[in-house]
Amino acid sequence: MACDNPSWGEERIANELLLKLGLRVSPRTIRKYLPKSSATGGNPRRDQRWSTFLKNHAHAIVACDFCVVATATFRMLYVFVVMEHASRRMLHVNATAHPTADWTLQQLREALASDHAYRFIIHDRDAIFSSDFDASVAGLGLAVIKTPVRSPQANALCERLIGTLRRECLDWIIPLTEQHLRKTLLLWLAHYNCGRPHSSLGPGLPVPRRHCPVQVQRQRHHFDRPSRIVAHSVLNGLHHEYDLLPRAA
Repeated sequence: MACDNPSWGEERIANELLLKLGLRVSPRTIRKYLPKSSATGGNPRRDQRWSTFLKNHAHAIVACDFCVVATATFRMLYVFVVMEHASRRMLHVNATAHPTADWTLQQLREALASDHAYRFIIHDRDAIFSSDFDASVAGLGLAVIKTPVRSPQANALCERLIGTLRRECLDWIIPLTEQHLRKTLLLWLAHYNCGRPHSSLGPGLPVPRRHCPVQVQRQRHHFDRPSRIVAHSVLNGLHHEYDLLPRAA
């Protein structure tokens, strides 16, 4: 009970045991067997933890962040990404050589529909996210949550997204121009949302396909019916997506 309910103390657990399970146990006895983190007040503030907040409000949270990319001519470009927490879906991506607060705000306007249901946006304390920027974001119906200083783990999902973007796309391609980088990012966005399985989703896709999903074969290593596998190239063969189509009679 202490591990499942970090905010419970020995009195609360004793009452739960007595009223719900009919077990009369002294609070002092319970304190003796509590985990050390609970016995010493692992969560002394008795409020909601950050991880719990993210889980409870995942469908209402979007996160954004920047990363830097160098072109073939050693020009520095800044990539801005916006994602949805619940589905891991990337809502928007764009690149520019001169990021400003106005440019970033415009990207958020393009990423979010006018009737969006989001309530919170998470970003770090980069200077580009100024107080004027946060005030404008509030006008979009979002409450701004700034991560603590030097704490990228507080925006872990967006950091993971940027890491995946680097490992599966940017580390393999040297963009020639800003336009070339934008085109590459848009192609990878479609692959990330609609073609790349995500382990954290079950596995699943952030944007499920319109067609009915292929059911698990009854025999592990054989198809139940005559079928053929079709491969679709992504980013000029850097990745491939696979579909199962019925074989013509």
